[in-house]
Amino acid sequence: MGAPSAVPLLLLFVCCWAPGGANLSQDGYWQEQDLELGTLAPLDEAISSTVWSSPDLLASQDSQPWTSDETVVAGGTVVLKCQVKDHEESSLQWSNPAQQTLYFGEKRALRDNRIQLVRSTPHELSISISNVALADEGEYTCSIFTMPVRTAKSLVTVLGIPQKPIITGYRSSLREKDTATLNCQSSGSKPAAHLTWRKGDQELRGEQKVQEDPNGKTFTVSSSVTFQVTREDDGTNIVCSVNHESLKGADRSTSQRIEVLYTPTAMIRPDPPHPREGQKLLLHCEGRGNPVPQQYLWVKEGSEPPLKMTQDSALIFPFLNKSDSGTYGCTATSNMGSYTAYFTLNVNDPSPVPSSSSTYHAIIGGIVAFIVFLLLILLIFLGHYLIRHKGTYLTHEAKGSDDAPDADTAIINAEGGQSGGDDKKEYFI
Repeated sequence: MGAPSAVPLLLLFVCCWAPGGANLSQDGYWQEQDLELGTLAPLDEAISSTVWSSPDLLASQDSQPWTSDETVVAGGTVVLKCQVKDHEESSLQWSNPAQQTLYFGEKRALRDNRIQLVRSTPHELSISISNVALADEGEYTCSIFTMPVRTAKSLVTVLGIPQKPIITGYRSSLREKDTATLNCQSSGSKPAAHLTWRKGDQELRGEQKVQEDPNGKTFTVSSSVTFQVTREDDGTNIVCSVNHESLKGADRSTSQRIEVLYTPTAMIRPDPPHPREGQKLLLHCEGRGNPVPQQYLWVKEGSEPPLKMTQDSALIFPFLNKSDSGTYGCTATSNMGSYTAYFTLNVNDPSPVPSSSSTYHAIIGGIVAFIVFLLLILLIFLGHYLIRHKGTYLTHEAKGSDDAPDADTAIINAEGGQSGGDDKKEYFI
């Protein structure tokens, strides 16, 4: 701690000189206070214990410093900031919960490399504490040595980070419909953390207990959950998660994969799905379970002995006949039990094979029909064209003849220039 100014020393002298230690009352009189000289508190406490309450000596509120409470995660860094509006030519000071001076103005008072000066002005004193430990929690005091000394408190809360949870109590090879009990535990949280359970997407409700750790600051939380397992739980992860404000939403969890033993099931699948006579057919017996079925027995109703007993799950028909129709059963077996699936086989008639020659003739017939259709369309258009043009030609001949007779019928004789006969043409107009 730096050397105090003359004003605080004078104030201390007056307090010690007064009999038994005295304070001024609101009426301006000294009041007795039990204060032994051999057991004086630190300087700032001794000075602040004298309260000048005379109305004429009350200091301005502008000289009152102010701070704020801080919360920090263990291992992190916290900044303590103290401000004052009217410093009255005095310096600000930070003290730890043990009333050890950390900084007086810009001067370091405690040799701790974790504590560093952030800002020092007449109106502000800010320091930082890095790698904060649980022991650093408490009330920190900012003081200004005015008359009287004024202080402000800053409560630093240190959060203990919970450890990764641990799951115990699992035993392998659970059987279907067994009851399982799992335990989860996490230590080092402050305040006490909260544990939750999940089985796949389903939330499980557990019973939680809280116990204080030997250090007297952190807590150990534990939770247990009990549930009945089914075959759908085989391969499912049981997750225990710890929730705490120090994690800031980060996931901290542990999972336990469970294995459930259950009896097998089976289903018969034909390949091809709709078999016909003469084809090759495979009947697949698809078995599932834990453990997986290792033996398959094929039978046909009404026939003895069994058709096949093998580790291969398929029954093969190289060439199907009508006599192969019937009901077939497949029994899948494991050391957990057995299951029989049934399938009714109906062999259909062989598919008719289309003739290549008939296909060729059908194509040719289609082409010929199309050509005939095109020719018919063409003849219709051609006849229509000729009829229209012939009527037009005769009309033009009648209008262009000046010697046409007035009779309804005219006979025109035309004599050809060649020997051998006469050509006679008649025109009806």
